[in-house]
Amino acid sequence: MPEAKHGTRPGSYANGDDFRRVFHDETDSLYRLAFLLTADREKAQQCFVSGLEESLNGTSVFREWARLWARRTIIQNAIRAISPRPVGEYASSSFDDGGTTPAREPGETDAVPRLEPFERFVYVMSVLESYSDLDCSLLLGCARRDVIAARARTLRQIESQSAFTVSAR
Repeated sequence: MPEAKHGTRPGSYANGDDFRRVFHDETDSLYRLAFLLTADREKAQQCFVSGLEESLNGTSVFREWARLWARRTIIQNAIRAISPRPVGEYASSSFDDGGTTPAREPGETDAVPRLEPFERFVYVMSVLESYSDLDCSLLLGCARRDVIAARARTLRQIESQSAFTVSAR
């Protein structure tokens, strides 16, 4: 029978060493996720540390899921820290690009923290992390329509800011 990484059989459960490895190997990515969600460096650090502790002491998951579980744990910690709530169907975010060009790749680090908390969480979870609308709504404790509306508003804002920045050059 073929063996999985680290000499274990496929389907075995992740242990503390597996989670330590994930948090070590993906420190930048996991911290960046926490920062994009919280828009606060101190809270991001707290979410990162709490995520590691919960992953080490939490529910057993398959080894192949350790990376996804670590990311989900950070998202859950950020939700507890910020408590993002929908602001209304037609509310607009206070997004202000400050003259920078927002992007959907590494440059979004500049634009995303300026979004309202709920829009920021929806954008990060649904666009950057590819969570389904149902998963977002369950984790955020809101209706799917709130997730859909917030993502649409945020994408329009980012697109309009991007188009404005490009045309202003």
